[in-house]
Amino acid sequence: MKGVSDMGAQKDKKIKGTKTNLKKPLQVLHISKKDTKSIEEDIFNETQNLPKESKINTLDSQKIKDEKNKDKIQNIDKTDLENKSFENLEKPFILEDKNRDLLFERKVDEFDFDESAFLEALNENEPVGATGDIIKGRIIALESDGLYIDIGGKAPGYMPKKECGLGVITNIKEKFPIGLEMEVLVIKEQNADGMVTVSARALILRKSWEKVSISAKNGELIQVLINGFNRGGLTCDVDGLRGFIPRSQLENGQDYQSFVSKNLKVAFLEVNPELRKLVLSEKKALLVAKFADLKLGQLIEGEVLAVKPYGFFVDLGGVSGLLHQSSLTNGSIRTLQEVFVEGESIKALITEIDLERGRISLNTALLENTPGELIIDKKRVMIEASERALKTKALFDKKDLK
Repeated sequence: MKGVSDMGAQKDKKIKGTKTNLKKPLQVLHISKKDTKSIEEDIFNETQNLPKESKINTLDSQKIKDEKNKDKIQNIDKTDLENKSFENLEKPFILEDKNRDLLFERKVDEFDFDESAFLEALNENEPVGATGDIIKGRIIALESDGLYIDIGGKAPGYMPKKECGLGVITNIKEKFPIGLEMEVLVIKEQNADGMVTVSARALILRKSWEKVSISAKNGELIQVLINGFNRGGLTCDVDGLRGFIPRSQLENGQDYQSFVSKNLKVAFLEVNPELRKLVLSEKKALLVAKFADLKLGQLIEGEVLAVKPYGFFVDLGGVSGLLHQSSLTNGSIRTLQEVFVEGESIKALITEIDLERGRISLNTALLENTPGELIIDKKRVMIEASERALKTKALFDKKDLK
């Protein structure tokens, strides 16, 4: 009996061991019976097609994964398991797939983004023409009260009839035919429809102000036709701008009304585009005309008209020059009267000619051979002034080149 019992025990042990080896590994994360059965069938079918050794390795590998997953589930809080549905648990391999998808999306975003196309789209939506801009356009339509100009924006620019030019325009169709290209100035930014208001008249006036500003800076003289007068003086037209000549700036301001419809040669006294102020002078024109005969570095002779705290005013034959105290001598002086007095005849070099302001700057310090020589031996400096002036010629030649 004992031997029978041992054999039976060994037989039972062997049978149990055989059953243990035939068991398929559990899929702990797949709680659903339907999902578990499907995965088990897939694993079984795959292992059937592998060699014997591969099947064993696959089963061992799967068992290790199952044990790891089992440990993870055991660490989950029981309370969380009660509140969450097992069917909502995410599978590890699904998380890996999602990571791969996210990485792929970032790469696509980098390569698909076209910065130049993005900037071009922004430029297309940017308003065309801010106030004060000069734009080239082409006339595309005419109306009785104005015209439309294609300026390259999402809407054309509109130019009212009064902004089409200077003076009165009688036949707008004849002067502005369809297709005519022209430059205009934006005087009002776009409205809700994207349309801006433009002006040819404002552009003409702007260019006129620029022109007269340059002329004034260069000390140019111009001829004007007097077209009116008022209590203060005469009025005239300068490239479409209204100019004013005060009575005090006329050579003969007593009977100033008689100048109407006559031409006068004038110089620019004040040019202010912001205030639209253009003041002219006949007296300054006569003064500037005399400047034409003067040059930098030229030695001139004149009479001291007045002594001021800052220097001397010298009469140069109808033109006044300023001998500033800083240009008087290279030595030290206590008072200006130590050097020159009012009514004295002196010689000096012209160091600056300001045509715009009608001023001439003089210098006697350059005639000295030693600092303060003009104070010690003024008579000798004045006698040798012509010879000493030749030594300074190279200095002024360089200044002219600049």
